[in-house]
Amino acid sequence: MKIGRIESFCVNPRWIFVRVETEDGLVGWGESIFPRRVNAVLGAIADLTANLIGEDPLPIEDLWQRMYRGGFFRGGPVLATAIAGIEQALWDIKGKYYKMPVHEFLGGRVRQKVRAYAWVGGDRPGQVAEMAKERIRQGFTAVKMNATEELHYLDHPSKIEASVARVAAIRQEAGPDFGIAVDFHGRVHRAMAKQLIRALEPYHLLWIEEAVLSEHNDLLSVLAGQTSTPIATGERLYNRWEYKSLLEGRVVDIIQPDASLTGLHELEKLSRMAEAYDVTVAPHCPNGPISLAATLQVDGCVPNLALQEYSVGIHYHQGYRGLAAGEMQDYLLAPELLAPKDGFLEIPNGPGLGIAINEALVRERHEVWFLRDSNWRNSDGTLAEW
Repeated sequence: MKIGRIESFCVNPRWIFVRVETEDGLVGWGESIFPRRVNAVLGAIADLTANLIGEDPLPIEDLWQRMYRGGFFRGGPVLATAIAGIEQALWDIKGKYYKMPVHEFLGGRVRQKVRAYAWVGGDRPGQVAEMAKERIRQGFTAVKMNATEELHYLDHPSKIEASVARVAAIRQEAGPDFGIAVDFHGRVHRAMAKQLIRALEPYHLLWIEEAVLSEHNDLLSVLAGQTSTPIATGERLYNRWEYKSLLEGRVVDIIQPDASLTGLHELEKLSRMAEAYDVTVAPHCPNGPISLAATLQVDGCVPNLALQEYSVGIHYHQGYRGLAAGEMQDYLLAPELLAPKDGFLEIPNGPGLGIAINEALVRERHEVWFLRDSNWRNSDGTLAEW
């Protein structure tokens, strides 16, 4: 069996699907991310494809090593997500070839389902209590929200107060046991993060996410010592070497790798690494159905997993033409496989990633888009972190 063709598809709302086909017709699907650099990602996939055509798709670790190390220069989100999209598709092929779900190759399931959380609010969060009420009606027991809008290095106390008021409104609406995670999104610089973390302490959050930008992870020890709230981070890190110093620093409580950045198998390896430090895992996945299905295969076999992000209804997916409200369900032939039930997602048990993609619709909707960079500005005109 040999790899015969690799194709990339850009579909609404902002997803990059990767299709790998063997010469004898076996097909696997993967998903890449980084939509604001879509042409760079597509180019990286094309470069990797040229090295993979004619190769056996089954020795995935060896192919991953070649994709990661073969170009001499390595790392970075563009190359990482291109590799991840292809790697997920190779696992899908391997599972279909052996007629087994991917989690069976990774030690087998330790759980049947995983608790899911959904987003409330948007980049400029507001009316979050009403949105949380809707998520409760949908069966969710946890939500995540952005903490702030633009926030300067030193900013007004009223912005801290507004952030706290939004969290307080959800806590009052949802009760003491409802899970609330707050994403600082790298928008909050060190001085303001110290204030905001302390102000949110009374609301017993699930976690504070990306309290500082990932390039400042060395500062997490300064912030973690000021709160009992769990600290989560990791969505912008690509592999075990980047996570090594984060875990050795012993200040992070939850890691959040993204399978469409790390790859499926690397997500599993990172989870095992975290277990050795008594750190839990809540995989990052504001992505599409293939990324979610790949992540769930790892979720099923990782004992130290806490929750799974679920993207339906997320603000990133609003306002794109031609897309029905169901979003990821549009591209699935059996959408019920990735539908939450009473706040949980079941681990797909079919061969490969356990889902079937509506290829005709993917081809119909394929169109290379252009997403402009965010252009958030502080009141003095300087660029703000998005």
